[in-house]
Amino acid sequence: MPPTPTPRLRAFRLPPVFLGLLLLGTAAAATAQGEAPSGGDSGGGEPAGLDVGFEDLVEVSEVFVDILATDEDGNVVRGLGIDDFVVEEDGNPVTLTGVSYYSTRYGDPAAAPAEAAEPAAAAGDGEVPSSRYFVMFFHDQTRYGYFGANRLMRQQLRAGQDARRWIAEALLPSDWIAVVSYDVKLKVHQDFTQDREVLQRAIERATTGEDPSDFNPSRREAVGRGRELNVLSRLPEGKALRRESRNVYQGLQRVAEASGFLVGRKVMMLYTVGFGVRRGNTGTSLPDPRYYSDLETVLNDHNVAVYPIDLTPSGFPPIQEDFLTRIAEDTGGYYDENFIGFFDPLERIARENYGYYLLTYRTERPAGEVGYQRLEVRARNPEIEVRARTGYRFGL
Repeated sequence: MPPTPTPRLRAFRLPPVFLGLLLLGTAAAATAQGEAPSGGDSGGGEPAGLDVGFEDLVEVSEVFVDILATDEDGNVVRGLGIDDFVVEEDGNPVTLTGVSYYSTRYGDPAAAPAEAAEPAAAAGDGEVPSSRYFVMFFHDQTRYGYFGANRLMRQQLRAGQDARRWIAEALLPSDWIAVVSYDVKLKVHQDFTQDREVLQRAIERATTGEDPSDFNPSRREAVGRGRELNVLSRLPEGKALRRESRNVYQGLQRVAEASGFLVGRKVMMLYTVGFGVRRGNTGTSLPDPRYYSDLETVLNDHNVAVYPIDLTPSGFPPIQEDFLTRIAEDTGGYYDENFIGFFDPLERIARENYGYYLLTYRTERPAGEVGYQRLEVRARNPEIEVRARTGYRFGL
């Protein structure tokens, strides 16, 4: 059973998709009806007394809200419709225009996984077949010596061992996995693939600190053929990649941006002890304000939910609990602390991502306005738990 989230219902967002600009006012309405506005000459001059300014332009956007709906045991609840959800912006309910359910439990694994069916094109019992995309991101902090380098290294190796076991035993035909790590730069050990043996070797490289020797320029020509996708392989190499990933925040951004090519929800399994900024002597940690806003925006823009998996050794307090909870909640994942083993968390993450709902609605706001819109999503049935992102940025 997944951990109980904070009492605050969390809402998810994908960035609004721009639909158009509507010109409001008497002149626009008359023109739309094929009538010349009164008070002006028919030669096309501006009507007398009509001041149409920037404030008269309205941006109409369609918002896509990608959510998980589970029961008290963490199992996906299927068969919900448009009347089963409530979405509010700043406490004001919005009118949903559509609800579709994407199922990852079935589907043709040979179909192009980077292409998703349109929400309206539901298959069979109303479910849309979809692939699952997981990124295993190992944040290698053994070099910093927290908790003693040897003890943390053992945690990382154990996490890798359990990840390899999960790959061998629990991978579904529709699952695609990528493996990356970060020490002082981002390292891509394996692009998205369904090949269990290749993935297990990549995880071993990532957890032992080896360089991803398989990803060199001569190999890139073959990426995308067979059982691999050309996604993370689009990232730059060598010094160029290091320049673009000077810290772990930027490393996560690069992965999210690259995986945005894939349509649908992406799950980031983030193995780390945390990388937030400690706040005085309070014992709490906060995101680094220099980098976090951009990271949150990119993760949500590209539909990447972060599930931190804490590498803190058993018996030690999780010193980054606040930060890891924040990044999970902001992106629609969840955070567990102090795992006894690393296999069960993967099973829970996979179970709640068997399927997801895509909710849609439209919003209007003055053209050119930029900001952050908080969302709240809940199911009308109080026994159904909804997990989603906290909002979306608009006007960017």
